[in-house]
Amino acid sequence: MASIERLHKTAPLDLAKLEEDVVGSLPAIRAAPSEPMPDYVEHEAGITRVGALSAEAVVRDYEAAAKEIEAMGAELISAAKRCEAMTAEVHNAIAFMRDTATCYREEAKKIFKRIEECAIFTEQVRKTCESVKLKMIEGKA
Repeated sequence: MASIERLHKTAPLDLAKLEEDVVGSLPAIRAAPSEPMPDYVEHEAGITRVGALSAEAVVRDYEAAAKEIEAMGAELISAAKRCEAMTAEVHNAIAFMRDTATCYREEAKKIFKRIEECAIFTEQVRKTCESVKLKMIEGKA
């Protein structure tokens, strides 16, 4: 006996249950958006309803993707602005470091000059003391 014949003899087919199972396994169908189509497209004359609906569905999906791409562009612009602000802060920090280095060099120059002046003064004092000492030894004081 063929398998189809066995099926008819064993269990009656419940069409309502079968339809419920099929409908339950289908993904949810969302309603078509009510917003107007993008202005860069328009239906051709004589297009069928199915063709028009299919074309609208595709163009709406592309438009949604295009809007997401534009949103990414806006995020990129925002990131670039933050980067520019950070770059400006870096330039300010570099200018501050250069100014600080210049101040250190100027201070080093002052200290260098003071030390040399002290060394020259000390040398003059030493020579004067030596001269006075020699005069004292020679009795010419």
